[in-house]
Amino acid sequence: MKDQMSVQEMAGHLIRRLNQHSTQVFANHMHTIGLDLTPVQFAAMGVIAACPGIDQARIAAEIAYDRATIGGVIDRLEQKGYIGRVVAKHDRRAREVRLTETGAAVLADTQPVVLALQDDILTGLSACERTTFMELARKVIAAAES
Repeated sequence: MKDQMSVQEMAGHLIRRLNQHSTQVFANHMHTIGLDLTPVQFAAMGVIAACPGIDQARIAAEIAYDRATIGGVIDRLEQKGYIGRVVAKHDRRAREVRLTETGAAVLADTQPVVLALQDDILTGLSACERTTFMELARKVIAAAES
């Protein structure tokens, strides 16, 4: 029988586990401040704030999210009153997305919390190791996208 690699030695398994951990840390912090907001919703709101009037397809591209499921994310943000959609003037089939006043306030309130929780995601790593981790993660992502 061939030597089998332990799942603990597989990058994909560790990345999946780290994603689970990251999502749980985010959820715990949002719960603490009384918000029901996911990491994907937060990322989408950040892009919408940076590019008012952006369409859903561009939001998906900017946050590297599946175009087929971004609609559900946008629907939930709209149901929460965080974003609004209007028919685009240049293309009647497209919808322009903008933060509402409530959405802008929620984003402003959550940004410092999300910044602070980054260290909790990489708990156990020194500042130098966190920097190295981030550099390596960016390198892998850049190579995968090229």
